[in-house]
Amino acid sequence: MEHSTLAPFWGPQTSYLNFCEEDYVVTRYIAEFINTLSSFVYIVYGIYGLSKLRHKPHAGSRSIPYFGLMGVGVCSAGYHMTLKYHTQMSDELSMHLLTTPLLYRILSFQTSPEHTRMVGIVLSILFTIVMVVHMVMDEFLLHAVTFGMAVYLIATRTLKIIPRQIPDPVTRKNIQSVALFGCASFIFGYLVWLIDDWACRILTSTRQAVGLPLAFLFELHGWWHVFTAIGGYIAVAIIDLLTSGEVDKDSTERLAWPLPVVARLVATRSSSTQKKGN
Repeated sequence: MEHSTLAPFWGPQTSYLNFCEEDYVVTRYIAEFINTLSSFVYIVYGIYGLSKLRHKPHAGSRSIPYFGLMGVGVCSAGYHMTLKYHTQMSDELSMHLLTTPLLYRILSFQTSPEHTRMVGIVLSILFTIVMVVHMVMDEFLLHAVTFGMAVYLIATRTLKIIPRQIPDPVTRKNIQSVALFGCASFIFGYLVWLIDDWACRILTSTRQAVGLPLAFLFELHGWWHVFTAIGGYIAVAIIDLLTSGEVDKDSTERLAWPLPVVARLVATRSSSTQKKGN
């Protein structure tokens, strides 16, 4: 890969974050091509989730997190395509627009109307404070910390609710394996994000040495999008199953790829272990 000589369609960068991918290499209309393209994975998972909600009870309210997942994809693509300040703000705002409805559903599940109302008020206040401070003061740390805390709360609360809501051991094991795979995907995606930052010079040299299309495999921020899209979809889908009471033995088979494969592999391994024990 060579440094771009293309004139940027969107003009000079105004965002204060830029990632390791070289800008405007593929086309003058897209600043970071792979980072933009990989953002569509969120949209694909969101559309799949919405398609499964058709004709389901309370489909309108249950669809909000899936629209949030799609919103992350749209805003992320806009940011990486243009590298503008306002698109960066929309990208970071969309992350909270995804986690806040999930927090509301998981924290208000099986609680009193008063508690549910209080959860909604507190989350709305916190969301407003974080976004106003972030956008007015350009304060990135508050955004990052609150997003990380939201992800942690969603993961831990979901894993606690699964044993309580799913009495059948086989079904419970399948759902737990998918939920843990989601956590692992998110953690792995974050590690890849860090490597993309820390080893940027090495990655850039490697991409230039191997050339296109193999160079695309070393765009690690794009892989962050892929793995966090999987983790985000799992969070939305599992929380929807738990809070709607629609968990059954075939629930994991109706989830998007690669989750049915993950559940089957775990089930096969558990079956083999039990046979050896006997």
